[in-house]
Amino acid sequence: MKRVPQPTPDVTAADVERIVRRDFPPSQQDNALAMLHEYCGESHRGADRVRLAVLKLANKNLKQLRYWVEQAKLDYRDVLSPAEYPKYCRWGRVDTASEDEQRKVIDSDWAQYERWLKG
Repeated sequence: MKRVPQPTPDVTAADVERIVRRDFPPSQQDNALAMLHEYCGESHRGADRVRLAVLKLANKNLKQLRYWVEQAKLDYRDVLSPAEYPKYCRWGRVDTASEDEQRKVIDSDWAQYERWLKG
């Protein structure tokens, strides 16, 4: 079966800062931002996408944020997949699913990511 392409978020450093301010109390925001910037500094292409994935997986928890930053440093794909496409990456039928089945799972994942990002 043909794999259906997945959309990717177009995000910025401003999005990262907005989510930190939304998800963490003021007393933790500077620490959270500092941890996030440990991932590849400022110049790495796609770093803000990975940082947002880390924030999503951390689920407002500073200890989890540390864990996911470390995971991103090892392999950013281990962070992007479960954050952006949680159902798709756990779905064991990708290779045998029809394009319509894949599209439904991808669309569901994309909708949940956008709700989280805009929430």
